[in-house]
Amino acid sequence: MAVMRARTRNKLPASAFAYPRTRSYPINDLKHARAALSRAAQSKTKGSYQHVARAVRRRFGNAVASVGRARGTTSRPGYRRGKR
Repeated sequence: MAVMRARTRNKLPASAFAYPRTRSYPINDLKHARAALSRAAQSKTKGSYQHVARAVRRRFGNAVASVGRARGTTSRPGYRRGKR
């Protein structure tokens, strides 16, 4: 992921964050959007992941792969099937 300095982060508009009031989870580009999704999935809070996923989809559409519920990463609707 690209390193974002404090000065750059402070210059971003509120619309570049999944949580604009607290300015957390920056989603200003695709790399940061992917990172925000993965960090929200790690936090074990379903609500925050859903909120971040909605914000990313609103901003980028389906350009960013999302993390599925319990089966790993999906890049399109439905689950990816593993080799059996």
